[in-house]
Amino acid sequence: MNKKAKLSMGKIVERFSYGCGDFGCNIIYTAMSAFLVFYYTDYAGVNALAVGTIMMVSRIFDGISDIIMGVVVDRTKSRFGKARSWILRMCIPFAISGVLLFSVPTSWTSTPKLVYVFITYNLVSTIIYTAINVPYSALNALMTQDPYERSVLSIFRNLLATAGTLLINTFTLRLVEYFGNNASAWTKTFCVFGVIAIIAFLFTFFGTKERVGAAESAVDEVPFKEGVKALFKNKYWMMMTGMLALFFLMYSVNGGSTVYYAKDILGDKNLVGTINGIFNIVQICGMFLIAMLVKRFGKRNVFAIGLVFDIIGMLVLNFSGGSLAIIIVSSVIRGIGNACGGATMWAMVSDTIDYGEWKTGYRTEGLVNSACSFGYKIGNGVGSALLGLILEVGGYAGEKAVQSASALFSIEICFVWIPIVVYILGLIIMKFYHLDREFDGIIADLKKRAEK
Repeated sequence: MNKKAKLSMGKIVERFSYGCGDFGCNIIYTAMSAFLVFYYTDYAGVNALAVGTIMMVSRIFDGISDIIMGVVVDRTKSRFGKARSWILRMCIPFAISGVLLFSVPTSWTSTPKLVYVFITYNLVSTIIYTAINVPYSALNALMTQDPYERSVLSIFRNLLATAGTLLINTFTLRLVEYFGNNASAWTKTFCVFGVIAIIAFLFTFFGTKERVGAAESAVDEVPFKEGVKALFKNKYWMMMTGMLALFFLMYSVNGGSTVYYAKDILGDKNLVGTINGIFNIVQICGMFLIAMLVKRFGKRNVFAIGLVFDIIGMLVLNFSGGSLAIIIVSSVIRGIGNACGGATMWAMVSDTIDYGEWKTGYRTEGLVNSACSFGYKIGNGVGSALLGLILEVGGYAGEKAVQSASALFSIEICFVWIPIVVYILGLIIMKFYHLDREFDGIIADLKKRAEK
């Protein structure tokens, strides 16, 4: 493959096409996070506790499949490259599996329904989502080695991912209502979303190009055992994997507690829309400005600045006293912070691939990204369990109009204080992350190896 450092085709088109991949992924990811349990319990008639158990157990299979898919990507050889071929192969199965996920046969009895849920949930999460998302995550490092271009690609990825989230959050229930507000309406809704996802993935496939290959001195096909050993010699990969695990644990706890915080702390559950809506809009707008900051200050520093904004935003919200004006201010501050993090995090992961190749002689885009994915999925699963545990210990009771002081404190812990602790840990990790200033020398050395 061509070792050109920068994107050569129409930059805006290719950046947009790359971002479309996460738009497509988020159609299912957001639907599973925001609406799947609701669909199971209120439309398909499936027990909530059984569903939660299936989801937790499935995380184990999901993590294992991530690692397997990472190895598969690294060993893939096709005329379309390592990653793009999988995006083409899996886009239609991705759409079909999303439809099956929201097609539980309502006439079946409880046990067959749970079997159907287990099979389709794992078909989507463990197999098909993994088979398209791991290659997509690896694509950034395969498109360019230019650190600024990677940051811009990461910005477009998060910009389009947020757009996908807004699409699902805004139109899912409206489409369900339009199609009849019954179980079959969910199936029809995800037929529509499935077509949109296919189109988005085809944009990614046709609009991007893989240019980066391993240096001549690097091992072409890395044995799995050696690849894993190389990961743990890569200090920057370990930092970023730890960061991702912490962040997705935090996202799970914070996101799941938002409605409780709005309803029981701020006194109005409808403030969820205000908190999340302004937050997401500011995040999208902020993405257009972050590239300039990255060019001037570097990814690590912009990421750290974002963490500071996140901490300030959470504190402002916690001490808002329910004031709408202050809530809006806090959402703006948090939106800026999240734009900084979203624009840089995945580009920093891609940079660790080049560091790993320079350090060990092994270039493993697939394994690096799949191992990161394993880390953040475990964090997400632990976060879901942690949210329920903290609320239970605090004595939260959904049927009560007024919650006890301990229950209210447990909600504050989940929504405010756990995120703040994670942001502080992130700042500590960034204190030891120096890859930005080392990166140019590493790339120059890799190019010298390739020329020998």
